[in-house]
Amino acid sequence: MYLSKEYKAGIFEEFAGSATNTGSTEGQVALFTKRIAHLTEHLKKNRKDFGTQRALQMLVGKRRSLLAYLYKKDINRYRAIIKGLGLRDIIK
Repeated sequence: MYLSKEYKAGIFEEFAGSATNTGSTEGQVALFTKRIAHLTEHLKKNRKDFGTQRALQMLVGKRRSLLAYLYKKDINRYRAIIKGLGLRDIIK
């Protein structure tokens, strides 16, 4: 798989604070962002892969709902993760 255990642990270490804190909202958003980038590159080469297209849309929806939760829960953590990942501010 393109995301090895060590790579995932590094993502969670950077964004969640600990490699074992895999359930944190920031870590999940960061992992979803990496997976979204990978699927986007795949779809640029394989335009008719509709299963991957659906999976990408579902991941974007999950990430959006997690970001909305984080926005409601703690605005400072939301702003930090948006800035850290280079995402647009989707909550208006």
